[in-house]
Amino acid sequence: MVFKCKFFILSSAMVLAACATDRTYGEAPGIEVAALESLPAPRIENLFVFGPQDSMEIEVVGAERLSGTYLTDGQGQISFPLLGLLQFQGLAPDEAAELIADRLRGSYVRDPQVRIIPSEIPPHTVSIGGQVDKPGEYPVLGRQSLLRVVNQAGGLAQYAKLDDVLIMRTVDGQRYVGAYNIEAIQRGNYEDPTVFPNDVIFVGDSPARRRFDRILSFVPLLTSSVIMIDRISN
Repeated sequence: MVFKCKFFILSSAMVLAACATDRTYGEAPGIEVAALESLPAPRIENLFVFGPQDSMEIEVVGAERLSGTYLTDGQGQISFPLLGLLQFQGLAPDEAAELIADRLRGSYVRDPQVRIIPSEIPPHTVSIGGQVDKPGEYPVLGRQSLLRVVNQAGGLAQYAKLDDVLIMRTVDGQRYVGAYNIEAIQRGNYEDPTVFPNDVIFVGDSPARRRFDRILSFVPLLTSSVIMIDRISN
């Protein structure tokens, strides 16, 4: 499966409540702002896709010599009788079965019925990085939301930029990026988005917070309030 290079950023997710800084999205080459209300959901049956070194049982009904256990190589390919090398990288089991059936149909088997069952399906996970306390891979069990996944990762770190939280997702070969304001979600300004397996979440960094912390580290023990003027935008 070949992924398109164009990315989309959700226009509806850029309602950044109480944000004093005018931040522009989607200006890099190949980036397009999409008129979508939410990130499209992946097809549930296709959450598992084949990669390198994946084992599977392939059954071609009525053709025992074609059926058996197969293992993808380092490039996600299998060597299949009569057909040679087949690229399974990025394909779901039903898509891989359809590929074999299409190649067999007519030339080798009149009406091939192919079933593919992965030997082992890894647990569904979501990846979260950036300014959270415990970045990493976390299991996605049942319906999960952005706030729940952030909480799984230990919550927001000290320098998290609340209006710069991204969810990256690939659906049908197209990559999408949703930009969210997590503080606005917590306040109920808009819906907490659903997170799906294989999503990548990134919480941005706030340079302004770091800058003020560095300044305050040099300020003597305060006996009164201190007012500072920040002439550098976030």
